[in-house]
Amino acid sequence: MVIEAAQQDRAEQSGAAKTRSGGLPLRVSVFGATGSIGSNTLDVLRAHGGRDRFEIDTLSAHGNAQKLAALAREFGARRAVVSDESAYGALREALAGSGIEAAAGPRALCDAASEPVDWCMAAIAGAAGLASSISAARSARVVALANKETLVCAEVPFFKALTEAGNRLIPVDSEHSAIFQVFETRAAHAVERIILTASGGPFRTWSAEQIQQATREQALRHPNWSMGTKITIDSASMFNKALEVIETARLFPVSADQIEVVVHPQSIIHSMVAYADGSVLAQMGEPDMRTPIAYALGYPERIRAPVKALDLTAMGRLDFEPPDLERFPALRLARQALEAGGGMACILNAANEQAVAAFLSGRLRFGQIAELVEAVMAMPGLDLGVLDLEAIMATDQAARAAADRLITHWAEKG
Repeated sequence: MVIEAAQQDRAEQSGAAKTRSGGLPLRVSVFGATGSIGSNTLDVLRAHGGRDRFEIDTLSAHGNAQKLAALAREFGARRAVVSDESAYGALREALAGSGIEAAAGPRALCDAASEPVDWCMAAIAGAAGLASSISAARSARVVALANKETLVCAEVPFFKALTEAGNRLIPVDSEHSAIFQVFETRAAHAVERIILTASGGPFRTWSAEQIQQATREQALRHPNWSMGTKITIDSASMFNKALEVIETARLFPVSADQIEVVVHPQSIIHSMVAYADGSVLAQMGEPDMRTPIAYALGYPERIRAPVKALDLTAMGRLDFEPPDLERFPALRLARQALEAGGGMACILNAANEQAVAAFLSGRLRFGQIAELVEAVMAMPGLDLGVLDLEAIMATDQAARAAADRLITHWAEKG
């Protein structure tokens, strides 16, 4: 578990961040460089000297060759990789004369992630990031993990690779970074609850009937955070928080019934840990992903992040309320997946990814996202194992195929 690695790091004051000049790692890779997390990571790197301070090994993107090439040139990257092979020609042309290596495809992505670096940001969205995250676990001294699906779907092979290589994991999700910062390793036995906060998204006050018919534009209008399309939809449905509940159970030494979710619409407290003596430790800050990224980059030291300072007097109040499991059933499904074990969390994630894609393309109503996930989770014979990446990907593909059949069936029924 990550908390055990943290305990060792804090005791030994070791890790890539401690062994490089100025307390920062030098050789860095960023997977998912053109997405929201990747862009924020590069902002933090710029704030600390950019290419003058860091040697960038790899930057990756899915298919945005022009933006990736511009970033690779700016940071003097050794290599730029697009996972979409059809974008290879555009990438190679955009990098012509730069001396930067261009590569494409899933295999190239894993090869790049296998290159030894001091610090790697794993921020490829969805199950598409599993293989490269596991490769990075073997080769990066510190893996800054922003890909939820790695722990939701591939906990066993990821931690096996990380442990065998003696590398470190620092969580980057704002909630898990918050827990990591206030989880007292010497008092882990006294932890009573981990409290994940959720903004409630754009539909926090909507009725079930309104949520059922929500449009794409409404679902993408998050009140607090600026995020990628898929994670914004997940926030609106609370599947983002469902995945985080599963992640928390993988990362920290607590049982599922010790993980609580509260809705906190201001998104100022990013999560809390409650102890046996009645203390509740919270990590607070503006809703800006550059804070947890900077924490992961500088760990175990704290470094400056290019974020606005939190003004408590301007804020005035903090509100909390329980989540409504009737309007937002994703949290109930996450607990069912944890209870079922095996590959059920992988099935939940795969079905949700297909459902979100179908909603964005107009093939499902918003309210059908959770209905589809629950229906796929109830189907027998989809769990093909989670002990290695091959079995996980087989489970993932089986669940996606089942979800697609159901989406087609529902669309035909109207």
